[in-house]
Amino acid sequence: MTETFKFILDTRKAFIQLLEGLSLEQINQIPTGFNNNIAWNFGHIVVSTQTLCYVRTGITSDTSSVKYLEAYKKGSKPTYFVSEEEVAELKNLALSTIEKIEADYKKGIFQNIQPYDTATYGATLHSFAEVLITTSGHDNLHLGYAIAQRRAITK
Repeated sequence: MTETFKFILDTRKAFIQLLEGLSLEQINQIPTGFNNNIAWNFGHIVVSTQTLCYVRTGITSDTSSVKYLEAYKKGSKPTYFVSEEEVAELKNLALSTIEKIEADYKKGIFQNIQPYDTATYGATLHSFAEVLITTSGHDNLHLGYAIAQRRAITK
């Protein structure tokens, strides 16, 4: 699992590099043909991983610790201009939440999870390894959207 955690962190670092190459206005711009923006895709991976790993697995039912959940949860859309401060906090959370999940994994917190179905992939996840692999795929899916959005706004 060490490699999977590293891959997720590497993907998130690549996403952060993408953000750092754009202005705040570009990060917030919704390109023609899209219903969200780069800021939303980034925020979405931050909140989704926490809910997939802790809430959907049955480890906790409390979502109050997932900052920005309402703004970036599945089915939401950008409703406000994301500030520089929020982008900076999301960058921090993108890495620190994965480090916390890895530490909790090493403590054995995820040994017994409640299986659940994913809406995005139509698969049932039975183990934490499957949850983590799905998280990795989900992060890369949204990084791909953000790359396409960058192309659309920097033509």
